[in-house]
Amino acid sequence: MRQRMLDGELYIADDEIAGDYLRAQNLTRRINALPAGDRATKLDLLEELLGAIGDDTEIRTPMQFDYGYQTFVGDRTFVNFGLVCLDVARVTIGNDVQIASNVQLLTAWHPIDPQQRRDKWEAASPITIGDNVWLGGGVIVCPGVTIGDNTVVGAGAVVVKDLPANVVAVGNPARVIREI
Repeated sequence: MRQRMLDGELYIADDEIAGDYLRAQNLTRRINALPAGDRATKLDLLEELLGAIGDDTEIRTPMQFDYGYQTFVGDRTFVNFGLVCLDVARVTIGNDVQIASNVQLLTAWHPIDPQQRRDKWEAASPITIGDNVWLGGGVIVCPGVTIGDNTVVGAGAVVVKDLPANVVAVGNPARVIREI
């Protein structure tokens, strides 16, 4: 079942991933409850939670992950308060990325067919954020999206399709308004 999640195929969440979810929720609660300034414990817990976290990377709390081990964060990345990362599929965040407050990275999706939704089918598609990307406050990145290196996504944008490198994109849905 876990392999179907990784491959973007439909699946029904079951006991196999329920334990993974509970593990991530418990680690996330512990991280979010740490006193300000306890960087060593926070880093230890983030290393336990995430697939990888790069050198000199900061993730401010509160934050929320579905599974954690599906998220890989590069070096010197800064994530502000309120990140929601539904990492049912892999989330890759590059080096030197800046993520503003209340950003959502959403890999999970549900079928359009109403009976499949009633039957609790779901799927996920990976998100990739390139190096030196800046996601403004409240940006939502939807399943299957890749954002190219050096791209800036303006506050409140909803990214529903890939964005190339070296552009500025804004709006809902996000559209490129200029090259960098």
